[in-house]
Amino acid sequence: MPRRHPRPRSRFAARWALAAALSLLLPTACTGGDGDAGGAATRSADVPGDIVIASGRDVTGKNGVRQRLIDAWNARQEKAGTGYRARLVELPGSADEQRSQLLGALQSGSAAYDVVNLDVTWVPEFAAARLIGPLPTSLLDEDVIAPVASTARWDGEVYAVPFNSDVGLLYYRRDHLRQAGVQYTDLGAGVDWKRLRRLIETLNDHKPAGYEKGWTTQLAAYEGRTVNAMEAFASASPGVTLTDEDGRYDATVEELTQGIAELRRRTEAPYILPDAVHSDETASLGDFAAGRTTFLRQWPYVYPTLYSSFPGDRLGVTALPGRAVLGGQNLAVTSASQRSRTAAELIRYLTGKESERCLLDAGFAATRTSAYVDDAVTCPVTAAAPTASPTGEGADTVPRDAAGRPAYARDTLLPALRRAVHRPRTPLYGAFTQTFTAQLGALFADDPPGDAELARRLDEALREALPH
Repeated sequence: MPRRHPRPRSRFAARWALAAALSLLLPTACTGGDGDAGGAATRSADVPGDIVIASGRDVTGKNGVRQRLIDAWNARQEKAGTGYRARLVELPGSADEQRSQLLGALQSGSAAYDVVNLDVTWVPEFAAARLIGPLPTSLLDEDVIAPVASTARWDGEVYAVPFNSDVGLLYYRRDHLRQAGVQYTDLGAGVDWKRLRRLIETLNDHKPAGYEKGWTTQLAAYEGRTVNAMEAFASASPGVTLTDEDGRYDATVEELTQGIAELRRRTEAPYILPDAVHSDETASLGDFAAGRTTFLRQWPYVYPTLYSSFPGDRLGVTALPGRAVLGGQNLAVTSASQRSRTAAELIRYLTGKESERCLLDAGFAATRTSAYVDDAVTCPVTAAAPTASPTGEGADTVPRDAAGRPAYARDTLLPALRRAVHRPRTPLYGAFTQTFTAQLGALFADDPPGDAELARRLDEALREALPH
């Protein structure tokens, strides 16, 4: 696909350069390298005390797997008499609100947090602003799944370590398919959008009880819309990223037109639940659980909850048709931390092979290949299995393989992660996603513009929002 010739840097590029220069004045506690400690620090020694980890909510419920791993690390420190103890602080609010809280705290130079659990899209922003410090490359070995590992790097340095990953999957109701007369209801080998539409047409002609439309997803005016749109864009134009390796906008109107056309096809009225346009993860999950749809695009963490609602062979899960977007969170050491060396060692433990196996067993998407394929790697903490409710009540009902992993992990989840695509990687991701989401809202209006016209508007808006 031909690209436009480079244009002069916009005023936003100049702002970006100025922000990067100003960020050099921020305190920095970590430098790169592969020292014996988890990370090299400019200070001569760490200050003993609590290592505070700031993170969003643990979706595995009360006393979740993250806390149990931290408890296990603390027990080691207490036994060794090191004087260090890790403490988890869960930030309230949405992901955007958590990002704002972290930015505010770290930009002030506060040392309140030693480790931050960042959404994968935030790493370039926090790294470019020097709010987090480079880490030893040894923390990111070849066992980490390749697309997942690349979320941890920026500008040639390792700034974070993948903690738990995420990727879009397609959940489906086998009982619905049987009720509609579909002979083969196991879609585990995968399904493309052409076949999915044919299945939905069959369902529309032979509606199960409570059924309204074929599928639902997250298209409300938030990050869910960006994710779904990028999946459509990447499926329509393989290799499209919208930004280059330096975070500059580099798409063409032709690429945008193709992506918008694919998104329009996926959201046509005969196939998608109308409420999807206003849905987030919770709303779409509720609609699927209520039987209003047969298919649902969602993340791996919902599998334990869904299976507890649809036990036996009523629920299926497979790879998302086309390309799926990579999600997840990465751990980083803050530049203001007074315990950067020990904080990096904590990250080494929390992202190690055994810990990743614990995360997989508990319902997260593990970041390491060994968690999926090496039976010798086991979880060392107790009660790692997920619970059936967010309050921690109920027993584990997830189907598991002979080694105790979720049964779908090796053949469905791992290949999906290996094929997953990134959202644009740029220090100005917040500006990108806000612009992208707002402009694509016109597609779901009562009188939407044509694909080419909407692509032209989107191109102009992204050129205003990002350097190019």
